[in-house]
Amino acid sequence: MTTEPTIAVLLVEDDEDDYMITRDLLASQERVRYEIEWCNQFDAALELIAAQSHDVYLVDYRLGSRTGLELIREGFADRPRAPVLILTGQLDYEIDLEATALGVTDYLVKQELNATSLERSIRYALSHQQAITSLSRSEERYALAVRAANDGIWDWDLAADRIYFSPRWHEILGRREHSDDEDPCVWFDLVHADDLLRLRAAIDAHLACQTPHLLSQHRMRHSDGSWRWVLTRGLAIRDLDGTATRMAGSLSDITDRLAAEQQLQHDALHDGLSGLPNRALFMDRVHQVMQRARRAPGIGCAVLYLDIDRFKLVNDSLSHAVGDHLLVALAGRIAGVLRPGDTVARIGGDEFTMLLDGVVMADEAMMVAERVQTALSAVFAIDGHDLFVTASIGIALSSADTSPQELIRNADIAMYDAKRRGRARRAMFDESMHRRVVDRLSRQNELRQAVEQSLLPIHYQPIIDLATGRISGLEALVRWPVGWPEVAPLDFIPIAEETGLIGPLGLHVLRTALATLAEWRRSGLVGDDVQMSVNVSARQLDDPALPKNVRAAIAAAGLPGDALRLELTESTLMQEPHRMRGIIREVCSTGVGLHLDDFGTGYSSLAALHQFPVDALKIDRSFVASLDAGGDSDVIVRSTIALAHSLGLRVIAEGIENKEQLQRLRTLGCEYGQGYLFSPAVSVQEAQVLLSSWRIDEVAALGDRVSRA
Repeated sequence: MTTEPTIAVLLVEDDEDDYMITRDLLASQERVRYEIEWCNQFDAALELIAAQSHDVYLVDYRLGSRTGLELIREGFADRPRAPVLILTGQLDYEIDLEATALGVTDYLVKQELNATSLERSIRYALSHQQAITSLSRSEERYALAVRAANDGIWDWDLAADRIYFSPRWHEILGRREHSDDEDPCVWFDLVHADDLLRLRAAIDAHLACQTPHLLSQHRMRHSDGSWRWVLTRGLAIRDLDGTATRMAGSLSDITDRLAAEQQLQHDALHDGLSGLPNRALFMDRVHQVMQRARRAPGIGCAVLYLDIDRFKLVNDSLSHAVGDHLLVALAGRIAGVLRPGDTVARIGGDEFTMLLDGVVMADEAMMVAERVQTALSAVFAIDGHDLFVTASIGIALSSADTSPQELIRNADIAMYDAKRRGRARRAMFDESMHRRVVDRLSRQNELRQAVEQSLLPIHYQPIIDLATGRISGLEALVRWPVGWPEVAPLDFIPIAEETGLIGPLGLHVLRTALATLAEWRRSGLVGDDVQMSVNVSARQLDDPALPKNVRAAIAAAGLPGDALRLELTESTLMQEPHRMRGIIREVCSTGVGLHLDDFGTGYSSLAALHQFPVDALKIDRSFVASLDAGGDSDVIVRSTIALAHSLGLRVIAEGIENKEQLQRLRTLGCEYGQGYLFSPAVSVQEAQVLLSSWRIDEVAALGDRVSRA
C-alpha cells in the first residue's frame, strides 16, 4: 500500500475566519493530504518564504496595510520556485494582470471556492510549476550544450523567409550588431563567391529531401576583412506532406582546424629541415609524370639522384648543426638551377633527387647534372666556416616498361656507380649496373652464409728466403668455397668490409691459420721459426676486441706471439694514427710482428715506419712486375730496399713470377719474396704436400741459372 505524499502549504492570511474556512476546505477533500502552516504577519511571512520549505503558497491579497502582491514581490527575488496562488475577495482584472507578471500561478475569488475547485487549482498549479521547471532545465541544458560547442545557431523560418542568428553566430564573424529577425541575405552576402553556389546547392538538395541533413564547408567574410572557413550544419522540419517549413542548424569556425590539417599534410609530404618535397611526394610526382607519358608516347622524364661526397666529415668535425645549415643551403642552390616545372626533393640524410619533366635525352639530363655540380662547387659560407662541397649524381631516363620505383632505383644505382669511380662524378644508368648490384647482393647473401657456416677455405702461399731458398713463413689467404661459382677475393673482401662480415671472417682466418701452423710445427713440416702472416683490414681495427681476440687465438693454438705477423697497409695505419698506434702496440705487446703491405702504393709516409713497430716492408707486385722493363719501377724498388735496410727492416717482394725478377731482387738486396715462381696460394692439403717435398737447393739455384745464362 502506497502512501500519498503530503503537500506543505503556507497560507498567508490576516483574517482567522478566512484561515479556518480555507483549512476546512482542504481538509474536507479526500484526494490529497495537505499540511497547512498559517501566518498572519507580513514580515513573518517573508521569513517563512525565505526558508523555501513549502510546496505551494496561498496568499491573501489584503494583508492589513500591505498587499499580497507586495509580499510576492519582496519574498521572491526571481520567479517563485513553488506555485503561488492569490486569494481575493473580489475579481480585479488589473490585479490579476499584475499577479501574472509576478509569476503567480492562479488568481482565486474566495466566494467562488469550494473544496473541489481549491484542490484542483492547487493540483494544476503544482503540475504547471513542474512543467515550467522541466522546461527551464531543458533550456539550460540546451544553452549549456550550445555554449560548450562554441557554435553559432541559426533558425530559418522558410515561410516568412526570415532567419534568427544567435549572438555567437555574429561573434564568429566579428559582427557586433544583430537583430532577432534577419534577412537570409545577411548570411549569403558574407559567403565567398567561389563557395556560394555550392552552399545553395547543398541547401536546395536538403530541402528537396535529397540529403538527410545540410552539411557545407565554405568561406565567409570576417569583419576584419579576412576569410574564415566555416562548417554549416542544418536540419529541416517538415509538415505532413513533407514540405520543409523551417530549418535550423549551427555554424562552426573551422579555420584553425583546416590550417592544422593542411600543416600536417604538408609536413607528411615535405622534409622538415629543407622544406623540399620528401620521398613520398617525390614518388607521387614521378608517378604522375610517368602516367602522363604512357598516355602520350614521346613524353618522358629523367630522375637525378645526388649524394654529397664525404658529408659525414662535416657533421663529425664541425657539428650536426653546421651540417643541417649546409643541407639547407645545398637545397637552395639545387632548386635554383632547375626549371620551374622540375622537382627537387630531399629523401634522407645528404641525398637529394630531381625530377626533370619532359627530359628524354641523355645529353640534356647530363647537362642538368653538370649545372647542379657547378652550382655546388662554389664555396659555402656556413656559420663562419668556408666549406667546399662535391656531389656524385646518378641519372636514369624513363621508359615505357619502367615503373616509378624502378626509375628512382636506377638513378640510385647509377649514383653509386659514379661514386665508385671517384668523387664529383656523374653516371648514366645502364642495365649492366643493375646486374652488378644484383650480383653483389647475391654475393653478399652467399658470403654471409659462408661466414656463418665457416665454409671459406684458407689457402697458404710460402714466403721464401731468396738467398737460401728456405721457407721462412706463409701468408694465409681466404678463398671462396670450393664447388661454388668462383668469386675472387678482390670481389668478396670489399663486400665483407661494407657489411661488417669482415670481423667474423678475419677471426676465422686468424684462428684457422694459427691452428694449421701449430699442427705443421708439431708434425715437423715446418721449423719453429716459420711464421704465419694474416691480413688485417681497417674495419677489423675498429673492433676494440681485436687485441683480445688475437691473444686468444695465439693461446688456443699453443704458439708464441712471434709466430704471427699481421699485414696492414700504410693507408689503414695513417687514417687515425693516434688511435691506431695504441691498438697496434697492444696487439704487438705479445711479440706479434707487423708487416707493412703494398708499400709505395698508398700513403707512403715515413711516419708509419717511425710510429709503429714495423718488422718488414712488402713491395707491391705492380713494382715487381715492371722490373723486367727497368725504369721507374727499378728505382722505386731499389729505394724501398735501401730505406728499409737503413731502418733495420726486412723487405718482402710480392708477385715474383719469373727468374729474371728473382735475380734482380737478389741483386738489389731484397731478402724475402713470394709469388707464382715458387708457388701460388694453395689449399691446406696442397700446402702439406708442398712443404713435405720442398727442395731448398733447387729454389736457391733459380737465380744462378739466370745469371750464368
